[in-house]
Amino acid sequence: MLEEKNDNLHEADGQENLEPQNEVETQPQSLQDEIDNSNAEESEDDSIKDKHDIPLEDYESMSMDELVAELEKLVQNHKVMAIKDHAEEIRKAFANHYHHFIDEKRDEFNAENTDENAEFEYHFPLKNKFDAVYDDYKHKRNEHYKQLQKNLKSNLDKRHELIEELKNLVDHPDESESIADMFKKMNNIREQWKTAGSIPRDKYNIVWNNYHFHVERFYDLIHLDKEARDQDFKHNLEEKQEIIARAKELLNEEDVMKAFRELQLLHRVWKEEIGPVAREEREAIWNEFSDVTKQMHEKREAYFGQAKERENENLARKKEIIANIEALEKENINSHNGWQNRIKKMEDLRQQFFKAGRVPNEVNEATWAAFKTAVRSFNAKKNAFYKALKHDQQDNLNKKLALVEKAEELKDSEDFKSVTPIMKQIQEDWKKIGHVPRKYSDKIWADFKNACNHYFDRLHKVRNQENKVEIEAFDKKKAFLEDLKSFELTGDHKTDLDAIKAQIESWKAIGRVPYNRRHIEGKFNKVLDALFEKLSLSKKDTEMMKFDAKLEQMVENEDDRGLEKEQYFIRKKIDEVQNEIFQLENNIQFISSSSKGENPFIKEVKKNIERHKDDLKLWKEKLSKLREI
Repeated sequence: MLEEKNDNLHEADGQENLEPQNEVETQPQSLQDEIDNSNAEESEDDSIKDKHDIPLEDYESMSMDELVAELEKLVQNHKVMAIKDHAEEIRKAFANHYHHFIDEKRDEFNAENTDENAEFEYHFPLKNKFDAVYDDYKHKRNEHYKQLQKNLKSNLDKRHELIEELKNLVDHPDESESIADMFKKMNNIREQWKTAGSIPRDKYNIVWNNYHFHVERFYDLIHLDKEARDQDFKHNLEEKQEIIARAKELLNEEDVMKAFRELQLLHRVWKEEIGPVAREEREAIWNEFSDVTKQMHEKREAYFGQAKERENENLARKKEIIANIEALEKENINSHNGWQNRIKKMEDLRQQFFKAGRVPNEVNEATWAAFKTAVRSFNAKKNAFYKALKHDQQDNLNKKLALVEKAEELKDSEDFKSVTPIMKQIQEDWKKIGHVPRKYSDKIWADFKNACNHYFDRLHKVRNQENKVEIEAFDKKKAFLEDLKSFELTGDHKTDLDAIKAQIESWKAIGRVPYNRRHIEGKFNKVLDALFEKLSLSKKDTEMMKFDAKLEQMVENEDDRGLEKEQYFIRKKIDEVQNEIFQLENNIQFISSSSKGENPFIKEVKKNIERHKDDLKLWKEKLSKLREI
């Protein structure tokens, strides 16, 4: 009996330290420490383990808007401790982008202001939004910590109570109870232990070892019932073999980090939830699990090595981008357009840098510093160029201010006949003047536009009030349209055509209508279109008659702008039809060279070409008529 008892004690000692004799031989202590420490951390706060299910993105490549949106999404949809690493990385990335952005704005401010006492200020609403979201995260994190501390103490007390209950089971057994009853109590304690909740990580190993020590004492106590003990050993062995089988499956998992995290959980279950196995099985079962763990560790190290290679490739790319920015800064450009092209190239390089991916952490700050130095050097040269342009812009400002003053003087004039050409010339002169300083641009444009609009609004209002003839013409045309609704064709082509022409002449004879009521001309044209459609004229004759009527109305109303728009439209249609004919002729040459005999498709294409040529003649005839005006 004594020998059997010693065997059980030896098994208990080995399990208490996660079988240390074998661990020393087969498992690097640093790896096991890493697993144990991680399990202890997650044991303290279960929500931490959820972080593994949330991708840790390349936040450096995101814009500030994207970073704010990403942080907001994480805070709203995930447990606060599951996103603590993500929130910190987002904070760093946002800070890098923001400080770089503010440095540029400060340089621009210094370049535009000659007053040494002027203080730089820049209001950036997105920074306020980011701070609000991050503050929300910190508040939730602090509240979580407060609640966690309460829970950890309560859970620790519960586990101590379970240990005391287990200790009493061993030290003060009820002689009336059978071994089966004791096992039942033991299993009840185990189930409560599994659900007892998180405890402080610094107490994790101490509490677990204390618990396991008394578990081993329990097995030592019941060593007399070898059958019950062996049955439990067998059950524990089967559970550990299942863990090893699952660990081997994880070696084939493509997501190495996901597999390692599950392996870490298997270690936790092995240590916390499964009891000892028979002494003769202990070394082999641990060695097998340890060997699989080492293989997974090697896969993870290879994965980290590949990630490091990618980071070094990204570093090389970012260095190349920085070199390109430095080369861009050294180019000698002395024109606004040239600088605008360089600014576009610069912005493209900036975006490439942001999206180039992670670099090794140890050189991240130095890389950012080199990038910011290159950008600031470029901006300094750009700002110097535009500072030299300020003198010209000031001259332009003075010229535009003079035009504003002149427009203000004339805006209330009653001499519309003589002042209108002057106001139009002022507008033309404005267009010829170059840029002015940005801070004045909007205001002087608003002042100039308001003065011009004030004058021309008055002009139109006065003309509408004074031109009674045009108003009467509008009323007559309105009545004419009502009468035209009852107009019917006789069916005789010549008679009907003459009648339509007579209607057109009658409409023209009424005269012009006010400018703001010319929409009535469009209504008349729609009526004409409907009448022409009913005539059995050729397409060309119909189109030309409608076009003639349309042109005569524009001429009658002195609608120069309408004539210009019509000419632009016709030229565009001519280009489109010519291109279509060219394309069809190319197609038919290609088909003809690759086919034999008559091809129905070729015939159809040729007909299509002829139709387009007819359309082209019609459009050219319209353009010719328009040019005669």
